[in-house]
Order: sequence, then structure tokens, then C-alpha cells
Amino acid sequence: MDLQTFLDDFMNKDDLSLLVRDAGALFECPAMVVDMAFHTVAWHCPPGFDDAPFKLSMEQGSLSYETGSFLAGSDPKPHFVTLQDSPFRRRFSLLVTGGVPVGYLILVDVNDRLAREDARVFSAVESALGKQLMLESSRGGTVQSAEEAVLQRLLEGRFADEALFELQAEGAGLKYMAPRRMALVNLELYRSTNWSENALRSTILDVFPMSRPLVHDGGVVFFLNSDPDMGLFRELSRRFNLRVVVSAPIGRLFALPQVYAAAKALMAVLLTHIPHPFAVLSEPYHALLMLRRLSDGGEQMLPCVKALLERDLADDTLYCLTLYTYLICHHSLRETCERLYTHRNTVLYRVRRMKEDFDIPIDDPGQHLALLLSAALALMEQGREDVFMPMEEIKGPGNRE
Repeated sequence: MDLQTFLDDFMNKDDLSLLVRDAGALFECPAMVVDMAFHTVAWHCPPGFDDAPFKLSMEQGSLSYETGSFLAGSDPKPHFVTLQDSPFRRRFSLLVTGGVPVGYLILVDVNDRLAREDARVFSAVESALGKQLMLESSRGGTVQSAEEAVLQRLLEGRFADEALFELQAEGAGLKYMAPRRMALVNLELYRSTNWSENALRSTILDVFPMSRPLVHDGGVVFFLNSDPDMGLFRELSRRFNLRVVVSAPIGRLFALPQVYAAAKALMAVLLTHIPHPFAVLSEPYHALLMLRRLSDGGEQMLPCVKALLERDLADDTLYCLTLYTYLICHHSLRETCERLYTHRNTVLYRVRRMKEDFDIPIDDPGQHLALLLSAALALMEQGREDVFMPMEEIKGPGNRE
């Protein structure tokens, strides 16, 4: 097999399975293509090749979550990896077409020759495989159960009509699926090269039966049929080094895209603040997400609070934090001092300066809501999102009482 024969088959045959076999013959090694949800779409397994992870991926129709966690967080450039449960190195490369990642090519380096192969040959093969994978995916030809396919399309917001969704859901066996919540799992901290184990998926199904876990957008999504026990989620997070967001209640299944988008937005925020594994419920973070949506560079703040913010930014003072804390503590000086870990006289001085120098109407009940919202937006402008987050998550599991 040579490159020209491979390219001729690409131009004339329109068959991903054939192209993967050609790639295996070209590089003289076992080959496998998986999509972005880590389903095994096509493979080439030469006679006599015996490798447990490779055969397990063929039999199950997907890579394990251990594989997914590695690929989701790895370097997009081609690289080699040696597994714990295989004597052979693997070469992994991302398949991209039109600038869009569509899957991965996995080559098993049985002859220890791939590192010496011409990079231009790899580039031509990967380009062709990416285009063919995209083409077959658009035709629905990738290896995926009907249930997973419908849920993936739903998560991506690709059903414009609820009646059409319900029709496809019934055909896929999802007619009576009525989850209470969804769990979104980030895999970036979870690393394992023992890929035939698939311990994470097995554990999810053991702890949360009928949860329908599936890989989506580099993470794992699964569904809860009862109220969440956050103790179970925290244990799962600690055991596998996971970041987990448990969504708000779903309501009807067709609303899943909005619920997923909110959970994904919260995950993105938390990843910037919390470096360690965590498991959180969405509700305590609603205010933070709302303030993020409202933040507009200070245009919605009361002018007096905007002036207060400018003083904080210029002189590194804490007037906005003091104002916000004083308001949420219902003007209790003692509670304000305790929350700020600040002496009474210092807080009294700041409150007096706010009234006298900035005309902050602290004592006007009619201005309370506008002041509170303005102070919160001012803290967002200062990058103080941590003020609106439960402190036990910021501190980390090692610092909790």
C-alpha cells in the first residue's frame, strides 16, 4: 500500500472503513478512528494482533472514559502514549476538517516505525480521514446507539420542534425518560492510561443506576432520577479527581439544552477559580451567573457607586466590598465586621466616608435594592466573583471542617 492508492480510494470509494484499513496497511499497524464522543467508528485489526485495550474498544463500540479523559485534555498535536495494559505505544492525532475537530486517529506502533514516518504522509492521511468522518457523521453513519444519538442532538439544541423530538425520543426508547437533574463532569484532572478498565463509567452506573452516561463535548453527562445526594457526588469527585456540576431541575426533557448551557457556563466560571476537584449544586451560584449576565462595564450602577468603584480601583481601597457586606448584613455592624475580618472602627470609618464623600444613600430603604445590585456589579468589575461563591468550594476539600 502506498499513499497514492490511499488517496485514490478516498476520491473514488466514499468508505471510511476502507480508508482506515488502507491507513493501517500504509503504516503497517493496527488503526482506529473514533469520533469526538469517543465512539469507535472504524478500525483495522491485522490477523494475529492481540491487544486487550484495542479489542475491548472494538467489542464495546467506544473507548473507555479513561481514554476520553486523556484525549480531552491532551495536546492537540500528534503524540505517543504507552498504556499500562498494553505493550505497544500508540500514536494519537486529532482529525480536523474545515477547522472543526471531528475525531481522532489512533495508530498502534507494533513495528516501532511511526516516529520515523514522513509527517507529510500523516498529514495527508489525517486530512482525508477527517473529511470522510465528517461526511459519514452528517449522514448518521457513525457508531452510536439511537438513544445516545437523540440525547446528543438534544444537548446540541438541534431540535427546533418539540413534536419532532418527542417522535424521535419515542423511537429511541426515551419516551418515559423524565430525569430530575443532569450532572456535568469535567475530566481534565482525571488521568489514567489503564484504558481497558473503564472504572469511571462502571462506578457512575453502580452509584446512579439508569443514569445514561454519555461523553459530550469532551466531558461526561449523566442524568439523575431522584433528588441529588451531594455526599455521593463529593465521593465520586474525590475518588476520580473530577469537577462536577449538578444542574438545576430540568422540568421537561425538551428543556435540556437550556439546563445544559447553564451548567456549562457555571463549570466555566468555577474552573477559573477552583483548581482542585469539586462537586457542586447549581442553585447557590444563580446570583453569580445572573450578575455575569448583567455586567456591562458599570453602565447599570448608580453613579455614586460607580464613583466609589473608581476610588477602589485608583487607591486599592475596599469601599465597594464594605458597602455590599453592610447591606447584605442588614446594617449590622457586628456581622459586617465578622464577615470582613475587620475592626469595628475601620468599618465605621468607611461607612461614614461613603455617606459624606460619595453621597451613598445607605439609610434610604427605597434605594436598598439599587444600592445592593450596584455594589454587587462593582465587585464583579473588580474581579471579586469569589464573594458570590460558597467559601468551602474556594478553600478546597482539604480545608473544610
